[in-house]
Amino acid sequence: MATTFVMVKPDGVRRGLVGEVVRRMELKGLQLKAMKLLQVSPELAAKHYEEHKDKPFYPDLISFITSGPSVPMVWEGREAVSVARTIMGATDPVKAAPGTLRGDFGLAITENIVHGSDSDASAEREIALYFSRQEIV
Repeated sequence: MATTFVMVKPDGVRRGLVGEVVRRMELKGLQLKAMKLLQVSPELAAKHYEEHKDKPFYPDLISFITSGPSVPMVWEGREAVSVARTIMGATDPVKAAPGTLRGDFGLAITENIVHGSDSDASAEREIALYFSRQEIV
C-alpha cells in the first residue's frame, strides 16, 4: 500500500470543510493513518514550500499557509498519491472539474482548500515534516 500527504489549508478549515475532505477520501477507499490540527509556523512553511522559494508567489504561499490552522493528514491506499490528487482536482479551481474538492469549493489558486503530495517522494518528505513515525497508525 502507498501513502500520501493531504492537508486541509486554512481556508478549508475556516469554511468547515475538513469533514468533507475526509469523507471524500474515505468514500474513495483511502484509509486515514494520521491527522492533527495545527498552526503552521513560518519555519515549517519554509521547509514545506522549499522548492518554490525563488518564485514570485513564494511570499504569498507562506503568508497564506500560516494565516490560520491547517489539518495535515496521512492517507494510505492503492496508488494513494494519484487517487488523492484526482479527488482534489486541478490546482486552479477555475480549471478543476465539478465533483472534485477544488472544483466544488476552491476560490483561487492559493485558496483551493487542500494541498496534496504530487509524487511518492514528495509524500514521504511532507509526511516526515508533519508527523513522527509514532503518530502514524
